[in-house]
Amino acid sequence: MLIDEAHVILSGGHGGAGKVSFGKMAKSGPDGGNGGMGGDLYVVGSSDLTLLNQFSVENEFAAQDGDPGKQKKKTGKRGNDLEIRLPVGTILTETSTERAPGYVSHGEQIEVTKVGEKILVARGGKGGKGNWEFRAPHRTTPKFAQSGLPGERREFSVELKLIADFGLIGIPNAGKSSLLNELTHAKAKIGNFAFTTLSPNLGEIEGHIIADIPGLIEGAHEGRGLGIKFLKHIEKVRVLLHCIEATSDQITETYKLVRSELKKYDSSLLKKKEIILVTKSDLISPEELKKQMKKLMPFSDTVMPVSIHDYESIEKIKSLLLAEVN
Repeated sequence: MLIDEAHVILSGGHGGAGKVSFGKMAKSGPDGGNGGMGGDLYVVGSSDLTLLNQFSVENEFAAQDGDPGKQKKKTGKRGNDLEIRLPVGTILTETSTERAPGYVSHGEQIEVTKVGEKILVARGGKGGKGNWEFRAPHRTTPKFAQSGLPGERREFSVELKLIADFGLIGIPNAGKSSLLNELTHAKAKIGNFAFTTLSPNLGEIEGHIIADIPGLIEGAHEGRGLGIKFLKHIEKVRVLLHCIEATSDQITETYKLVRSELKKYDSSLLKKKEIILVTKSDLISPEELKKQMKKLMPFSDTVMPVSIHDYESIEKIKSLLLAEVN
């Protein structure tokens, strides 16, 4: 099951402690080196929608601490940075951040919008000064050093909002997953029962993303079926591809049901461009198909029949989608 919400704690590494050390020769002065910087923590955009599942096992991550200072004035090694991969479309909303002892902030939002995008989230702490740094004419043998500083510690509420050019929507069994597979050579699971699709599947046509959004039912905006968990994935889709089965006895009512759920969840979704695809068109006669399409024409400027067994119809859909984005 796709996890699309989580709470995480992300921290930079702790700075290494300074070293208290004196040379081995008689009357040698202080030679304790500084501690190394703590590593920084980054998030990196990925196309893998399942990456929030990593937070079901662990929700606290920190970059590596810096090494302590060494003798002979040598600075400790800097801690390694840590990169956390997150799906494109992830929004991290800061709930609390400790940037320094006693200083806490909250409210910043970080949005991951591109594959490969690397965003600094939590800086590592500074290393402490070794006793060599504290030498002075009046203090020739300082026997103390600084502890390293902690890295930034940030708490986030994490939410995945899918970013795609096209979103396939419709009631369960409308043929969305099969259509996605044919259009994009994706490998979405298909089956003849409700909610075969339990998480959004992605496909790609010439660099443009198509998302198969799990089926909607009446009451979805209240969380029924798969409900709100997937309605929110439609928010950042550019064009809606509304799939309705050609064999439906109540084709206009089916269309209105899905549109009603979108409106109840967020009326702005109705302003998105919509293309109606009459799926499984090979299962009825050409005359009956024309009648079904005519019923839907008042609702959209573009109503097209499509069948996964009709190569020509698949190619027409591809050409239409590429024309939309180009």
